[in-house]
Amino acid sequence: MADEIKYEYNTVRTVRGTDGLVISKMQKDGWELVEQSQGTLRSTLNFRRPKKAVPKLLVGAAVGGAVVLALVIGLAAAFSDENEKKDEPNKTAAAASEKSSAGPTTTPSATESAAAKVITPQNNPEFAALLKLDYCDDANAKFATSHEGQTIAFNGSIVNMARHGDYNTRYDFLLGPGDKGPQTTAGPAFKYEDVNILDLNLTGTSIPATVGEGDKFRFVAEVVEFNAAQCLFHLHPVSTEVR
Repeated sequence: MADEIKYEYNTVRTVRGTDGLVISKMQKDGWELVEQSQGTLRSTLNFRRPKKAVPKLLVGAAVGGAVVLALVIGLAAAFSDENEKKDEPNKTAAAASEKSSAGPTTTPSATESAAAKVITPQNNPEFAALLKLDYCDDANAKFATSHEGQTIAFNGSIVNMARHGDYNTRYDFLLGPGDKGPQTTAGPAFKYEDVNILDLNLTGTSIPATVGEGDKFRFVAEVVEFNAAQCLFHLHPVSTEVR
């Protein structure tokens, strides 16, 4: 039927205590809650919203525009390649001249290069401020997008530790900055998902056989993404130093 409403669906898993916030954010985006399944530590929320119809005229115009754009790009690339070929001899001569006139360069050591790549509250004001903001603040998404794949390091503690699915030795860790463990109220809700104890790469003078809520560490991790619907900042563990 022409008037039949077609829906798109979205399923969101939340950490305990964040259901209301997630539902509110999704409803602002036009989603309707159709089912809510409560778990011990997590909940599953199912949403739907009507699909937006795309006018045929608009689709045709977009396709036509794409064809024209492709032709323009092709012509621009052809002229660019021709100009580059003409400039190549001049560039080569200039580069040779610069190299011969330049003095000796200083190459940083591997240790210095590695240290410079790790983002900490001490060397990055943006990260220092992030650790004091609300875990749902828009700054989380901005930082995750800008520094995806980069390494961060901070002093923190385990806020929550739960088994991942039906596994007995794989866990989901919720981490927070500072030393307050489950009582952490400021900063991002950092998450390690589906990892075992060995994945934490524990280091320090006294390495425990296991870990639990409230334990304090220096976390070194890779930035993965920020899930705005759940307000969870996903990380991948690199090393975990006992404090």
